[in-house]
Formats: sequence, C-alpha cells, structure tokens
Amino acid sequence: MSYKNVITTLFVTSLVAACGDTDAPQTPTTPKVGDAPASVAAVDTQRIMNAAQEPEMWLSYGGSYDETRHSSLASINGDTIQDLGVDWVYEMDKPRGAEATPIVVDGVMYVTGSWSVVYAIDARTGKELWTYDPEVSGEDAAKGCCDVVNRGVAVHNGKVFVGVFDGRLEALDAASGEVLWSNVTVDQSKPYTITGAPRVFKNKVIIGNSGAELGVRGYVTAYNVESGDLEWRFYTVPNPNKEPDGAASDAIFAELANDSWGDTGAWTTDGGGGTAWDSIVYDTVNDQVLVGVGNGSPWNASIRDPEGDFGGAYDNLFLSSVLALDADTGAYRWHYQTTPRDQWDFTATQQMVLADLPLGENGASRRVVMQAPKNGFFYVLDARDGELLSATPFSEQNWTTGEIDENGRPVITQEAIELDNMVVVPGPTGAHNWHPMSFNPKTGLVYIPTNLALPYVYVDNDAARSAKSHWNTGYDSASAWAYEFPKGTIAYTQTLDGGSLVAWDPVAGEPAWIVPFPQAFNGGTLSTDGGLVFQGNKRGEFVAYDAETGERMWTQRLVGDAAAAPMTYELDGEQYVSVLSGWGNVSMMIYGAALEKPVTPEPGRIVTMKLGGKAELPSPLDYLVVESPKAPLVGDAETWQLGMQRFAENCQFCHGAYAISSGVIPDLRWSGISANEDSWAAIVRDGALTDNGMVGFSDIIDDEEIEAIRHYVLRQAWLAVENGTADAPEVAALGDQ
Repeated sequence: MSYKNVITTLFVTSLVAACGDTDAPQTPTTPKVGDAPASVAAVDTQRIMNAAQEPEMWLSYGGSYDETRHSSLASINGDTIQDLGVDWVYEMDKPRGAEATPIVVDGVMYVTGSWSVVYAIDARTGKELWTYDPEVSGEDAAKGCCDVVNRGVAVHNGKVFVGVFDGRLEALDAASGEVLWSNVTVDQSKPYTITGAPRVFKNKVIIGNSGAELGVRGYVTAYNVESGDLEWRFYTVPNPNKEPDGAASDAIFAELANDSWGDTGAWTTDGGGGTAWDSIVYDTVNDQVLVGVGNGSPWNASIRDPEGDFGGAYDNLFLSSVLALDADTGAYRWHYQTTPRDQWDFTATQQMVLADLPLGENGASRRVVMQAPKNGFFYVLDARDGELLSATPFSEQNWTTGEIDENGRPVITQEAIELDNMVVVPGPTGAHNWHPMSFNPKTGLVYIPTNLALPYVYVDNDAARSAKSHWNTGYDSASAWAYEFPKGTIAYTQTLDGGSLVAWDPVAGEPAWIVPFPQAFNGGTLSTDGGLVFQGNKRGEFVAYDAETGERMWTQRLVGDAAAAPMTYELDGEQYVSVLSGWGNVSMMIYGAALEKPVTPEPGRIVTMKLGGKAELPSPLDYLVVESPKAPLVGDAETWQLGMQRFAENCQFCHGAYAISSGVIPDLRWSGISANEDSWAAIVRDGALTDNGMVGFSDIIDDEEIEAIRHYVLRQAWLAVENGTADAPEVAALGDQ
C-alpha cells in the first residue's frame, strides 16, 4: 500500500455503527420550574418576520426567517471589543458535542445540549429556569452518524419545539418545560435520528430527519403547532415501488422524480437516502419552504441504482438538492440539484441564506437563495423559481472541472465517475459542513467556515459489497488501510487537518479575504453591525474578526471546542454574545489522530459575554488515561488485517481513525477491556454496555472477527510504543505472542 493512501484514510467518515461511552443518560430529569416571566415565548410568525425591528432578541435558529445570522447590534465593535469578557457560564447536564444556537425571547434563553436535553435559562444571569430531558436511550446512539448532538429549538405561542434524537418531535410549555404533545415522526425500528432544529411558520412546525448513512428514506413533515396533528409530508425520494404515499410529494414523483430512478438496486430496499437533516428555511416573500436534501443511500450509485448512469436520465431526484415547497400544502414548487446522481456524500443540507442582491437587470435587486454545500460550489439561485444565477467553486475540488454546463449541471470528471481508487477532493466531510455561515448586508459578504479539501478514497470492490456493518455507503471502508502505518504518519496527518474562514462576495463570485486555520471543522459564524465576525474553532478559541479585512481583533479561550454558531442579544441596554462549547461531534470523534493531544469529556457549556464581563471559565478536566498497552501483543498479520477491516467498518467513527481516540470516546488501545478476551466479547458481542450507547455487534460480525478487532487494537497500542508515542508497560515486550 502507498504512503499516500495510508494518509488519506484518516479522513474516512463513514465507518462505524455505534458510539459507546459511559456518558449516556442515566437518570431521567423532570422539568424544574423556576422564575419564568408571566408572558413566555410570545412569538408568532409575524414577530419573526419583523425580527429586524427587534435586534435585541434572537427569535429563531438563524436569527430571522432569512437565516442571515446577522445582527444590527453594534455596542460591541472594533473600538470596544477589547473590553469584552465572560459574564456568565451555564454548565449543561451532559458531555459530548454542543452544536445548538440559543434562542432568546424576552429575557429567556432556550437551547439544547447533547442527548436532546432542553434548557431554559435567565439570559441576564445564566440562572436555570427549567430543564427537560427526553430520556433518549443509550441504544439509540448506535443510529447516529455524528454524535448525539442537537442544533436547537423553535419557539411559538408559548411553546418550545425540539426534535429528539430518537425521532420524536415534542412541544414543551415554555414556562415550565412540561410536555404538551409528542409525536414519533419516524419508524423507530429503522436507523432514523433527528439532530436538526425545527422551524415554525404560519402555525406549523416542520422537522426533517437523519440516517442516510445507515439506510433510510428521507422526508420532511409539518405539524400543527397547537395540536401536533400532521399537516403535510413531503418525501425526498420515491416510494420503493414508485407508488403514491398519500403525501404532498405524490404528484411531482408521478410527473418527474420516479423516472429519475431505475426499478432495481439497493435504493428499493434501503430507502434511497435523501434525508433533510439540517437546513430548512421559510421564505416569507414567496410563501414557500426551502429544504436542503442529503446524500443517497448507499453512497455508491452503482449499487444504489445500477440501471442509471451520469448522462442525466437517472439523476436520482431529489438527492443533494435545494427543494422549494408550498408553505400551506407542501406541494412541489421547484428544485435545483447541486450534485446529480450523487455518489460522494455531497449533501445539500448545508445552511441556506435568503437575501436581496443587485443581480437583476441593470443591477436591480433580486431575491436569492445562497448555499455553500459540501461539493465545493457556492450557489446563488433565484428564490422565486430556482433559476441558477451563479455556481462558483469556493474550495479546491477535483470531482469536477470547476465548471457548470449550459443545463446548470456540474461538469464531472471521468475519474470521479469511475472511482478507480481515486482520491476525491473534497471528501465526504465536505468543503463546508453543517457549521452555519452568516451574511452581512452592509459588507455584502458571506462568512463561510470551510474545510481544506479533505480527501477520501472511494473504492468499489468485493469488500465493499460484502461489508459487515450497519453503515450503508457501498464503498470499502478500509481499502487504503493496513494493520500498521509508517512512523511519522500521525504527525503528518496533523498537517492535513486544516480549514479557513472565507469572506465570500456572492455578486462577484470570489473571496474578499481568507483567514487560514490549522484545523478543519471550525465553528459557525455571526456577523454584526459592529463590523465584526464571531467564530469559534476546534482548538477551543472564540475569535472576533474585522468584517471588512479579516483582521483578528479579539480572542477568548473556552473549555471545549466551539463548533456551534454564536448569537447575540441585548438586555437593559447591554449587548451579549453567547456560544456553546463542548468536546464531541464528528470532527472530535474520528479525527483523534489529528489532535496534538487527547481531550477530556467536558460537559457542554453556554458561555455568555458582555462588555466589562469579569467571570472566569472553569479549568479543563485533567486527562488521566495512562497511555500504555494493557496486554501483550497477540495475533498475526492475517488476524490484524481482518481486525482492521472490521474495525474500519464498525468502530472507527466513534473510537477514531487508526484506533486513536480524541478522548471524547474511550481510547480502546489503553482500555483494560482490551486485555481480556471475555470482557471484550461481553461488550462488543453481547452489548453489556448497551445502556451507555455501546451496542453489541453479534448480529453482523462473528466471534472470530470480534476477537480479531481486539488483536488489531492491541497491535495499534504496541505500534504507538514502537513509534515513541506511548509508554511500554512491564507486562510484555513488543513482539510477544
């Protein structure tokens, strides 16, 4: 195997079925009723439409229906920023990834943490008003691709709406946290999850779902905010038999989308994918809902729909598309497919922003939709009818020529179609992932948190078609792996973990400035009339940049990373800025090898700052793991190779590439469990830690393979000793069998 192929496998993002640790919910938490105001969450559609007249509030997930994540507050600016300090810190009940953007209404902050726990906080003081724990089962963690995260809530007429990880949509009383109604929105026997924030509009609350990596069929559903009754549902891929569902999507499937799929292939049994797991925007001007649609299931189009090709006849609608639906009925309006017949996990679920830009005739204002999805193009579409106005690469890419043809389709390279061990750029982590961007109407710039073009080796071989895994990619998860790697590989991979903050001019179709980072998966952004852009990063920094130049103006060290997008609000004439921090999510779990050192499973925190703030953050927890093998080296080359294959297919996503954990999930190399064959089997085979999120795998791998994984993990531990990154214990010497 080549050194290059070993390196690129660090960035595999689709290799596991369960994320076990000891931090899953243990005891249900009942709502704690506090001193909530008499009038709570008095928000309706009209108030959100007028959000610009209330900049002191943050009424919806993206700050407004247009989801620009821009605030006209300006007390915190270039002249005052050096006086910005921490005012209060709220520590959440549980550790793991923190991805939510808080909502603030009339002095109360509503926000979610890991495991879909909802918190109501006094926005002035950080005092807890109530919490609600929906008691997600640890076993459900196995259904998630990217940690047990949640991106936030919606509020409407005294209610707080939350999409629960296990597939429920719940309405809570905003004053107490009491459950008013609860709907199971998915088939819970299938690997569906919900991680995105619901949206409210016109007395409806809408939610999508996740799970395409494991094999489901995507859709969005609108419910009545008062009763919880289903108003309409739109499926994003056809019924496996191409029959009507009795849903709002029936008409357009019969007219158009059914014919974009063949009649055979894995999509007919595995759902086809197309989950709408993040971006949903209500366009008030056109009275429509814009939905970002995800990747296919399986990723591999030749398995998913073998009758198809890349000639346009089998585009697999509506995968990787921006989809416009009538707000009242859910009926199809228009769509634009960013990646026809996607086979690279290039979702179009990334945040969409609505704005008025001078792109009309003679520079007239035109209402547009902007999106920077995974595939590396920045799109500007006419919001009324979906006409493509521009598509410009904002990142390195080799899957296309960087051009769009006369039909608005990317010009795909033949190598990216054939995928004969091609290292594709960007890989499935995307040029831009879920981390929200912001748009400043004064500068005219969109501030995008981008990743370097993290590559991926897509290989369709016998191993891909006979993989033993809950994952459903259709590619060989371990094609570029070996049971050992050259000395220095880990240090080198750290140099590849990069990203940038790009200030993109959507009219000119080019960057105005770029700030490079030494790590990928930097946090979402917030822009303000104070001339600032706020953003957190994976190293635990929270930074303010000059919106015009990108100059670094101010920084605050956090405890945990800040992947979530910050927000701002004002109370009693004082402007606050809040951001969530916590170790977790996809970047921390799989990319342990790219970290300089492991992290500790810190609780999620809400960190709120204001001018003159004097509070202190807690000290980070100590990393107490002894990095030393707990048993002699066992096995041989054949066993290690088998163990590597099954580890790649089932374990890497949570326990880390090369079996090197970030610290958020236990590092198996240093676990005493790896020293004992019986204890290992009890957990990996029998699911002894199912309640903690570590399910058993006896349904897909046998005892020999389970033991081979243990041998591989021990091999990786002793290899770390050989490479000088771990200590050798007295129990054995390298090479003992």
